[in-house]
Amino acid sequence: MSTSTSTDVRTGTGPHPRADVRTGTAVSTDAAPDQAVAALERVTGFGSNPGALSMYRYVPEGLGAGRPVVVVLHGCTQDAATYFDGAGWQQAADEQGFAVVAPQQETANNGNRCFNWFQPLDTGRDNGEALSVRQMVERTAGDLDADPSRVYVTGLSAGGAMTSALLAAYPDAFAGGAVIGGLPHGCATSLPGAFTCQNPGVTKSPAQWGDLVRAAHPDYQGRRPTVSVWHGTADYTVVPGNATESVKQWTNVLGADQTADATHDLPGATTQSDYQDGSGQVVVRSYTVNGMGHGTPVKPGEGCGRAGAYFLDTVCSTAYITRDWGLASNG
Repeated sequence: MSTSTSTDVRTGTGPHPRADVRTGTAVSTDAAPDQAVAALERVTGFGSNPGALSMYRYVPEGLGAGRPVVVVLHGCTQDAATYFDGAGWQQAADEQGFAVVAPQQETANNGNRCFNWFQPLDTGRDNGEALSVRQMVERTAGDLDADPSRVYVTGLSAGGAMTSALLAAYPDAFAGGAVIGGLPHGCATSLPGAFTCQNPGVTKSPAQWGDLVRAAHPDYQGRRPTVSVWHGTADYTVVPGNATESVKQWTNVLGADQTADATHDLPGATTQSDYQDGSGQVVVRSYTVNGMGHGTPVKPGEGCGRAGAYFLDTVCSTAYITRDWGLASNG
């Protein structure tokens, strides 16, 4: 179980060099770095790729048209294959019938392979890494004739913080998101600020947090994605207060108050708290895992992921995330 000795959200040394415009439409079948996940294919030529990310994708055999797409973002020191495998996304995709897009950060962009969630040039709409991920989704939707109204995003740690940024910048592109061990959108805009946000954390009012999301796409008036927030109470890398601040942010954006309308006890010492908007719809869910450190909750004994560094044997977060998105009945 990771503790304060973890380097999982270390933020590198600053902005990364920009990639040249990518052209062509070929799909490479290069294996992902983790050969145990040979099912991931590398995809090239998915757009201008201003964030210089690598794109990996998993498409279950026989997947038909009109299916959902899930974007999964790894944590620092990880790669696309490690996270795809460790969090159990292949089994979920096979059973529930959706494609997975797994962006990968490269060391040329960030020495610890953290997504640059604290750099405005990488999190703003139509900029940097955020735009690269959006282009991966567009490529996949076009290749597979996927359902553009059922695109979702989740990630761990720096990937969780980038999930928050994507939900803010592209509310028109995502139907839902799950932030695991992550941070509120807009918490930091510099490297020193990123470390402060991680620990001891930053406190703002719900309206202040909400304004940071609304400023990411100020003209947007449409429906916004629902959000779930996952955190362990013993996380000393990204302190649990970040989960509290994230709930404040997204309840404000989505029209809910700060008081949970219902709570549920789940396996693995996990508490689920539901926040409803004015119409009675659950728009924010908080999952608090008592005693868990920094990582993604998994349950290998139930066929959900693999225990290891930053994959903590507590509860199957992937199962609850796909349930929240309505994907569990797809298979």
